[in-house]
Amino acid sequence: MSQKDYFEKDYYAALGVSKDASASEIKKAYRKLASELHPDKNPGDKAAETRFKEVSEAYGVLGNAKNKAEYDEAQRLAASGFSSSGGFPGGGFGGGYPGGGYPGGYSQTFNAEDLGDLFGRAGRGGRGGAGGPNIDDLLGGLFGGGAAGPGYAQPPEKGADTDASVSLSFDDAINGVSLPLRMSGPNGTRNLTVNVPAGINDGQRFRVKGKGQPGFNGGPAGDLMVRVHIDPHPVFDRDGNNLTVTVPISFPEAALGATIKVPTLEKPVSIKIPAGTTNGRKFRAKGKGVTTPKGTGDLIVTVEVAVPANMSGDAQDALKAYADLQSGNPREHLGV
Repeated sequence: MSQKDYFEKDYYAALGVSKDASASEIKKAYRKLASELHPDKNPGDKAAETRFKEVSEAYGVLGNAKNKAEYDEAQRLAASGFSSSGGFPGGGFGGGYPGGGYPGGYSQTFNAEDLGDLFGRAGRGGRGGAGGPNIDDLLGGLFGGGAAGPGYAQPPEKGADTDASVSLSFDDAINGVSLPLRMSGPNGTRNLTVNVPAGINDGQRFRVKGKGQPGFNGGPAGDLMVRVHIDPHPVFDRDGNNLTVTVPISFPEAALGATIKVPTLEKPVSIKIPAGTTNGRKFRAKGKGVTTPKGTGDLIVTVEVAVPANMSGDAQDALKAYADLQSGNPREHLGV
């Protein structure tokens, strides 16, 4: 952005927020617009691409507290009659309005030190507050060489962080994956490759150092913050580092006991079902969960006794014979 932008552009209007909007309201508005206008959603739409750049530029200023404070000061100056091309109407900085004063007889001499103070500086030669373009960058052309005098140097500042999101398959989230990512911003479009760490959770964010917005005055670039959305798996669910799965067993397996095979992310393993296992009982397969730097979880198996929908005549006769051999009321403890 140029030195004139702080005076001439309405970044609040670009984001569709009021001038007293909170930081969270500004961020929410930016995310909504960035999502709607992203070039990936509007391929070939030049108007959307231009608008996306405007929104990104506006958030680059309003999304940073220090940048926003300096922008607000510049806007207040502009509202009072100061312009980025020639100072206050009718005079410049040496003597105010023609005739030695402002309308109504008020006289004021305005100099570079006064303006520097508005941007958090101690006066001529002082250092600007970190967090945005310095007064030299904004007004250097108006003072014929800079407000702070020879030798002034704005300290480097880290660029703003940038948000992105990716969708992953369940397996890629478990194992880790490298993904191409196309990023658009005020400086154009760039293609990146991000390495998603193994074992990442749905909704979790990870940081890619130095891939955010460029820094100011030689400062380092910001970071890229990537939020992950994981597609559901047809068989497994996840609870932290543990995987969970529901496995049906037959009534004879539940009543008499059995050894059954259950699926894992790699190959099936066997678990022993004791005689008299009830519906909903859980079993644990150690070390068959998700591996992360904090360790490896387990596979939690919940058994579900399957009731056959169709039975042959012989099977029905056998089951009736079994029922005749049973005694007692399983609902006796309920009083029914």
